Amino acid sequence: MPITSTQTDKSVRIKTEERFDYAAHTEFRNTYRDVSPNYEYIIDMSETSYMDSSALGMMLLLREHAGSEHSNISVIGASPEIKKILEISNFDKLFKIR
Repeated sequence: MPITSTQTDKSVRIKTEERFDYAAHTEFRNTYRDVSPNYEYIIDMSETSYMDSSALGMMLLLREHAGSEHSNISVIGASPEIKKILEISNFDKLFKIR
């Protein structure tokens, strides 16, 4: 299943696949590349059971695109295992984990 996105007037929802790793780099970047930084970004990880350090790097690139410390990015649907990876990496301080 590919990475998909849906866009409204104010937000972009990016749904990651079961394996969120380097193989998803181009698809992930294409979901936000042409979107204004002022949008709210929602990363839906409800289908993700695996992520590696390159996925963390991709999330940081999205954050940079979205305005760094002024960005509005939420992660939703993450499993307890994925949440733990995000917390250990201190991503809970950079993104809203819901």
